[in-house]
Amino acid sequence: MATSLNPPQIEAVRYVDGPLLVLAGAGSGKTRVITHKIAHLTGECGFSASKVAAITFTNKAAREMQERISSMSQGQSMKGLTIATFHSLGVKILRQEAVHLGLKPRFSILDSDDAYAILAEIIGSVDKQTIRGVQWQISAWKNALTSPDEAELAAADEMQLVAARAYRNYDVTLRAYQAVDFDDLILLPVRLYTENSEALQRWQEKLHYFLIDEYQDTNGAQYRLLRLMCGDAGCFTAVGDDDQAIYAWRGANVENLRNLQSDYPALKVVKLEQNYRSTVRILKAANSLIAHNPKLFEKRLWSDLGYGEAIQVTAMKNEEHEAESVVMRLAAHKFQHRTNFSDYAILYRGNHQARTFEQYLRNERIPYRVSGGQSFFDRAEIKDLVSYLRLIANADDDPAFIRAVTTPRRGIGAQTLEALGAYAGERHISMFEAVYEIPMVNRLKPAQLTALTTFCDFINRIAHRAEREPAGEVLNDLLSAIDYQAFLFDTLETKDAENRWDNIQKFVTWLSGKGENDGKSLLELTQTVALMNLLDGREEDLDAVQLTTIHASKGLEFPYVFLVGVEEDILPHRESVDGSKIDEERRLMYVAITRARMQLFISHCLKRRRAQEWHPCEPSRFIAEMGSDDLQFSGEKRDAASSRAEGSASLAALKALLTKPQDAAG
Repeated sequence: MATSLNPPQIEAVRYVDGPLLVLAGAGSGKTRVITHKIAHLTGECGFSASKVAAITFTNKAAREMQERISSMSQGQSMKGLTIATFHSLGVKILRQEAVHLGLKPRFSILDSDDAYAILAEIIGSVDKQTIRGVQWQISAWKNALTSPDEAELAAADEMQLVAARAYRNYDVTLRAYQAVDFDDLILLPVRLYTENSEALQRWQEKLHYFLIDEYQDTNGAQYRLLRLMCGDAGCFTAVGDDDQAIYAWRGANVENLRNLQSDYPALKVVKLEQNYRSTVRILKAANSLIAHNPKLFEKRLWSDLGYGEAIQVTAMKNEEHEAESVVMRLAAHKFQHRTNFSDYAILYRGNHQARTFEQYLRNERIPYRVSGGQSFFDRAEIKDLVSYLRLIANADDDPAFIRAVTTPRRGIGAQTLEALGAYAGERHISMFEAVYEIPMVNRLKPAQLTALTTFCDFINRIAHRAEREPAGEVLNDLLSAIDYQAFLFDTLETKDAENRWDNIQKFVTWLSGKGENDGKSLLELTQTVALMNLLDGREEDLDAVQLTTIHASKGLEFPYVFLVGVEEDILPHRESVDGSKIDEERRLMYVAITRARMQLFISHCLKRRRAQEWHPCEPSRFIAEMGSDDLQFSGEKRDAASSRAEGSASLAALKALLTKPQDAAG
């Protein structure tokens, strides 16, 4: 261990005498510390792997940790080790404790679109902004452990009162569907542990030591869950960085770092300040910037990777000029240094900034990918198939029933579903159950009822097989029975139908493989599917420039980073007027700077077009806060034409220079 870890890392790994907070600066090897600590706990401290849990925020982080542990264990048994996201741990708890919460183990997990549809009906509105606003407010209440009663009592205005009442009806609807939403996966275990001491004791005996990654990103509910599971003994290592707390807008609370100190007075703090990613110049600028924020813990990153190139800060005429110049500069740099396209990232504050850069990258035939694009599970064809899986696992899941029974069309229209839904509502039962009730004979025409019972009988047969037969076999028979391929080709253009069917095949292959490898039936895989993103990390080998928001870049690193649109009203955002929001925007800038390993290019525009009018722009205050020693300024007085000509000439000259010897040799 001593050879691969530095002294503070060794201290963090070996300390097991009480609660520990590891303040891990950007690029300081936090994952290495967590994986080595798991090995230390199970190898030298006598912990059974099944008593240890490492908690992350993303599937990708969990996978990376799992891979590192597997390569390190070298024959040491890690059977039963829990490496999970907060939400997948929540699912595991709810599955095993469902009966104590009035749920059946096969409860459904609703996605954002399902929740939106339920709220739209409850509110009786078609205004997307209103519905999304209520949806966001309910999520915020759940993350803060606020009940519908408490929300209604605390409502400050009419809008909040409407949201609080919608929250109450929304909760009732979810219970009727035997369903939970994403926020419930944390809220319900907290409620369970608070009200049921026996359940809490069961889980405290099951898991004895916790390692929590990205601790600064925890919200109120997640902190409370950890506090309950860890108990007063505080057998945990929390790894985080208050300088990288950038998710307040989704409920994360950096104050949870302060709460640790008050809840656990014996808390030990270890700082990881050696950076293994960036050059000295990049870290000096980052340290200078973040020093303008109030500090909970003092920390200063350092590196022995060399002094490095100066940070280039370029003023651009406008956003078109910025995009063109960045793309030309990137192409020239790649050609000159013989690098890969994947060595470059273009980072921006908001998704809307990507469009112009995409246009110029396409013009130059430079491959690129945009992060935060559509998730594989958000594709219509995958949601179609998943609705069948959800219904097979939980016949009370009305949103899944409605989607499955109408895709493909079976002659079951809106009127039929309305009548069925009305009866189910009167009887307080699911739509699936209502189909088999005798009074439905008087509510529907014979043809309508026959179509519904035929569908439900089919689902029951598939559900019976789904518990007993291989997942791939059942899935393929399901697709064949509903004739989904023909449905795609009958309703879509050929190319689109081919792409969607290909996605379905990929999904079936992946799920079949997972069933075989994990020894799980299709029924057991259904809830897992609700929490996974198939393409998370799938395209890492693609040689392409990465376009991404700064938020989405967290946890990533690139040799060369172009940070664009670094202006007042963009970064910091125009709505960040008070101190706490400016602090978070500064942390966002800090995260952006520390993504760069070898060189950082910053650009800002002198003017931007808004609503067909030109508006002057000011460079971000954060540029000045980086200090001037390691920054090289250019471009303020250049116009777009001369800069374009200069960039094109530079690229042409380089190509000529590098291809000439090859021509001579030929």
